Amino acid sequence: MATTASTDAVPGFRGTYFGRIKNAIISIMEGMSVTLGYLLQRPITIQYPDRTPKPVKDTLPERYRGILELDMKTCTACLACERACPIGCIKIEVVKDKETKKRYITRFDIDIAKCMYCGLCVDPCPGGAIRHTNEFEGSTSDVQYLVRRFVPPGERIEPAKPKKKEKEEAGAEGS
Repeated sequence: MATTASTDAVPGFRGTYFGRIKNAIISIMEGMSVTLGYLLQRPITIQYPDRTPKPVKDTLPERYRGILELDMKTCTACLACERACPIGCIKIEVVKDKETKKRYITRFDIDIAKCMYCGLCVDPCPGGAIRHTNEFEGSTSDVQYLVRRFVPPGERIEPAKPKKKEKEEAGAEGS
């Protein structure tokens, strides 16, 4: 003999037709009361960036690590930042001219999409050429636009000379 499950055995389930309708109406009213409660409250959403009380850049901490920028006038092409980057988002190419024996930077790219803003590339730079800015809005329509190219393709830039004399003079004055 086959056993059938009775609807009366299920807790909270009323077996009559009108009992189920009443249960459904109570459930809907409980859900709608929560919705109506939020409908009557003032909204807490801030329309970013239009209606913020202060500009967001003014609320950032002093040592905030935003998107990287590079000063090509002080870059010595020592490749310290590229070696220090743990994920390889900095790509630098330096070539040496055989005739003049001078070095030139032919590529200096920073892939902002890969960057984790750790600051490890900023510390080893001897000239302070690479640093974090307060810029934080890096959204674009395509990921390829997140590669910052500081040397235009086909060009080459002569790196700055390392400042050895100033460091030696500062060391002599300090002793």
